[in-house]
Amino acid sequence: MNAAEIRKLRATAHNLNPVVMIGQAGLTAAVLAEIDGALNAHELIKIKIRAEKEERIQISQQICAESGAELVQNIGQITVVYRKNPDK
Repeated sequence: MNAAEIRKLRATAHNLNPVVMIGQAGLTAAVLAEIDGALNAHELIKIKIRAEKEERIQISQQICAESGAELVQNIGQITVVYRKNPDK
């Protein structure tokens, strides 16, 4: 994605609420399945990650790697990811 596309996605994501929350258990197979379903339905989602900073970065990178999504933005505990749905 180029800078203009990322800016547009950030602006669109501003009004969204987190769809998935990752807590104490961390990133599990069930959470990844939920993220995959949310990306299929919405393409652009917010994820709230309740962990320390280094762990949040690692989890967001793992989400992108395993789901095929692209990281749009990390702000505090909120991560925004995008994956184009070819059916839409």
